[in-house]
Amino acid sequence: MGSEIHRASFSETDFREFREHLRKETRLLAEWFSSSTFDDEAGMCGFELEGWLVDSNCNPAASNEEFLEKVNHHLVVPELSRYNFEINSTPHPPGGAMFRLMHEELASIWEHCSAIAATIGVKPMMIGILPTIDNRQLCLDNVSPLQRYSALNREILRSRQKKPLRIHIEGITETLDIVHHDVMAEAATTSLQIHFQTTPNLAVRHYNAAHLLSAPMVAATANAPYLFGKELWSETRIPLFEQAVSIPTFTDRHGNIISRVTFGRDYARHSLLEVFLENLDAFPILLPVVFDEDPGWMNHVRLHNGTIWRWNRPLIGMNKEGKPHLRIEHRVPSAGPSIPDSIANIAFFYGSMLFLLSEKEPLSTMLSFEDIRHNFYQAARYGLDARIRWINGRTMSVQELITTLLLPGAYSALLAADVDPDDVRLYLDGIIRPRVTEKKTGAHWQTAFIRRHGPDFQAMTEHYYNCQKQHNPVHEWKVL
Repeated sequence: MGSEIHRASFSETDFREFREHLRKETRLLAEWFSSSTFDDEAGMCGFELEGWLVDSNCNPAASNEEFLEKVNHHLVVPELSRYNFEINSTPHPPGGAMFRLMHEELASIWEHCSAIAATIGVKPMMIGILPTIDNRQLCLDNVSPLQRYSALNREILRSRQKKPLRIHIEGITETLDIVHHDVMAEAATTSLQIHFQTTPNLAVRHYNAAHLLSAPMVAATANAPYLFGKELWSETRIPLFEQAVSIPTFTDRHGNIISRVTFGRDYARHSLLEVFLENLDAFPILLPVVFDEDPGWMNHVRLHNGTIWRWNRPLIGMNKEGKPHLRIEHRVPSAGPSIPDSIANIAFFYGSMLFLLSEKEPLSTMLSFEDIRHNFYQAARYGLDARIRWINGRTMSVQELITTLLLPGAYSALLAADVDPDDVRLYLDGIIRPRVTEKKTGAHWQTAFIRRHGPDFQAMTEHYYNCQKQHNPVHEWKVL
């Protein structure tokens, strides 16, 4: 979904032709999974970080067209609304200074973006949901001027028989209930998306591990407690995104409705091909853009997959020589609160993936998919205070899971993978551990500020921006 399309309206012929290409490419993909076609290198890592543009008062600034033109960087691209942009990383090989190099790359691009933004009177900011955004600002007047976004909006509404999108989120103390006649509410959600390269032999273990890690990751990285002035979930971004582009597709055996934004319906069992077959059979086509290129580029498979927003999504990538590879895209973490926090989140996820892979018995054989789905939504709602289901019928806090199992496991796994020990100490012991043990996530910081000062979201956002600008991790931020 990152590439522009050449048209924004489609005919029945387009849908028919696209499905023919999609079936042909999926058959070819099945051949790739049964052969040695995919790159056999695992562990490459990268990310996408979505950001906001705000004005001098930290209100959203619909300026991404001018901003992106002046930034003129191939790794900085538009997002759904004119308030947003996205920074992509280059792929980083495993081991050594991989996280420090990611840190340096992100800091360099962010500094460039900040300098350019200042010339047009705006500022870049990373946060899961911007507290100063108003529902009235999330309208089609502020959609980015790319055809793929107009087409996506039109086709989602067509798939819903033009029924409006109802967003209903029950928080712990407040409830939000609004109606949207377009998909622009999705623009309020900004995330850090972590990419982890895998191989066909390891892909099922990696994919299932990413699901298992979704609850601890969403709790440890929560940074979106407020939407339109209401305190809702610790990570309100999760239910908001799911409802903002809601197209109910099918119901699984447990009665759960599987929509376009989904945690999924089950573990992968034998191959990630299962996910792409589900894409083909269960999810209607949204953007039937027909390509004339070689089926080996998987253009139709990749475009269709890009319109199904699993919180853990398998991706097919190509190198410059056309050699395909597999990646797991982990879409759970919020954006922000700072650059060091972002890199620490990546290091924690990466190390925890390696740790779970090193276990002789996969945890997916000991925990049902229903349990980990339950854990994910509990952690999104209650953050580090969530109680989750674990093996042997045990219930435990997600905070305990992170501090007693995942952090030590990730630490050892990163050292075993020859990651620089100083970096492991910095990002895990220096950032993740105090954030989790002291319960000082971005969501906790935001709610602490509002409880002390009242519902002054502009003042809170300005203070947040000033803390972020210092490049200190959030557990060191003060609530003045």
